[in-house]
Amino acid sequence: MEKNKLKTLRRSRRKTGIRKRITGVAEKPRLTVFRSAKHIYAQIVNDLDGKTILSASSVSAKIGNGGNVDAAKAVGTKIAEDAKAAGIESIAFDRNGFRYHGRVKALADAAREAGLKF
Repeated sequence: MEKNKLKTLRRSRRKTGIRKRITGVAEKPRLTVFRSAKHIYAQIVNDLDGKTILSASSVSAKIGNGGNVDAAKAVGTKIAEDAKAAGIESIAFDRNGFRYHGRVKALADAAREAGLKF
C-alpha cells in the first residue's frame, strides 16, 4: 500500500475512535481541528443540530505562513475570543485523529489561555 494512503487510513481510524466518545451538544460544543501542510483550521460544532457555530483558520486570519506554531496560536486565540463573544464557555476538544503535538497543541493551549474550558 502506498505510504500516503496508509497514513490517511490510520488517521481515519483514529478519528472514528475519537468521535465515538466525543460529541458536541448545545451546552458543550465540539472544537475540531484540521491541519494541512500550509494552514490550520478550527471549527466549533453542535453535533445534535449538525451545524457549525464558529470557524477560524489561518486563511481567514490572513496569516502569511499558516503552517507553523505561531499561526496555530493565532487561530486558537481567535476561535476562543469568538466563542466567548457567542456565549460559549466550555467545549469538547477533538484533535481529529492528529497527534496532540506541535500545531494542534499550540492551538489548544492558546484557546485555553484565551478563556475556553476543556
